[in-house]
Amino acid sequence: MRHDFGSLALSSTLLTVVAELGYEKLTPIQAQAIPVLLQGKDLIGQSKTGSGKTAAFALPILEQLDLEKRSLKALVLCPSRELCAQVAREIRRLACRHPGLQVLTVAGGEPFRRQASALERGVHVVVATPGRMLDHLRRRTIRVHTVTTVVLDEADRMLDMGFHDDIEKILTALPKRRQTAFFSATFPRTIEVMSRTFQHGAVRVTIDDGEEAAPDIRQLLLMTEPETRVRDLRWLLANHAHESALIFCNFKATVKELTHTLSSAGVSADCLHGDLEQFERDRVMARFRNESIRILIATDVAARGIDVVDLDLVINYELHSQPEVYIHRIGRTGRAGKQGLAISFASIREQPKIDAIEKLTGSRLERLVRDASADVDTEALPNPLERDARMATIQISGGRRDKVRPGDILGALTGEAGGLNAADIGKIEIHERLSYVAVSKTVSQAAVESLNEGRIKGKRFRASII
Repeated sequence: MRHDFGSLALSSTLLTVVAELGYEKLTPIQAQAIPVLLQGKDLIGQSKTGSGKTAAFALPILEQLDLEKRSLKALVLCPSRELCAQVAREIRRLACRHPGLQVLTVAGGEPFRRQASALERGVHVVVATPGRMLDHLRRRTIRVHTVTTVVLDEADRMLDMGFHDDIEKILTALPKRRQTAFFSATFPRTIEVMSRTFQHGAVRVTIDDGEEAAPDIRQLLLMTEPETRVRDLRWLLANHAHESALIFCNFKATVKELTHTLSSAGVSADCLHGDLEQFERDRVMARFRNESIRILIATDVAARGIDVVDLDLVINYELHSQPEVYIHRIGRTGRAGKQGLAISFASIREQPKIDAIEKLTGSRLERLVRDASADVDTEALPNPLERDARMATIQISGGRRDKVRPGDILGALTGEAGGLNAADIGKIEIHERLSYVAVSKTVSQAAVESLNEGRIKGKRFRASII
């Protein structure tokens, strides 16, 4: 059986795009799910996070879209704003040769009226959280009678988060003649019941552990106490090499306090928590993905949907009461065949949590011993910890609404007017009204001046370092 994209019944346009994006071999979930979806059948796809599920449903959606009419054809439901943005971004990447395609993110934290206006103008694909999607249905600002495909991405997490009733109301409001796909890491009874109610002859695709290489994650445990935890964290960061680290806390108050402590000590750190507005969350995530921030501190809720390539280190600053959450947290490192590192802090009183984790994972956490003689001086940080991020992130006051594309920004920076080397340019993200580009810190000021003095697509935009 062939496992390359050329074996699929996809258009030459999409095959060209996946080749340009560097996709070579199909992941197991893609190889089994895409042919089923292309046949128009309902599907339950079960595989781990990070296994390529987005492309597994995005490619069939794009294959079957009619772009001549601006009518809603596909709806993708996701558990969080961050995951919505991530999925929409991937769909747009795969649709770069679909001129006129309109993909809209419908999630909380963004102005309702702006979303309603975009829906009124017409879109082809909506990527939404259940709560905000239901708001639009109730206010009749979205018309769903033309929907032919609905996808529930990370269905198990949405149900765990209490979206069961919202999802049922949304599915009931959609046309009965449609294609329905559930993608999930697990298959709880709640999904089985929902499938019987809302799907017809669904094909079940399950990717077993044997079909996908288990992530290579070294799991360490450092016994500590609350009063020494900050000191122990600084020792850990100084003695375990990393380019990027994600630190989990249980409460947003702890996130804020820890971020302030590390930032005040000269550490390149920022945070995600529930009090941030959406544009603030977008800026933080853009900087973290762009390597302008080396350490991100977050709660579980705020971190939902975070998927950062080459994440070196995950730290459980506080253990969660549920061992399953531990699995979700550490699963963000050790991807794409690379070794990851996960280090957890725990006190003696938390031994039951440790026992539950070790029972669930089937292995004992490796104990890490801290050398007390190597304590970090709070006044003079050692080089591995104080080294700043090598990239700066520039915010540009234009985005998709202004028809700005990554190539436009790259051209403005590396062309005759900008004069920068392509090697100094990092990731470029295009959002609805803003764009973010990573540049080497050594040329960041020159890049800002060039963008402010020049034009992008014949227009002037404001640029600033964030």
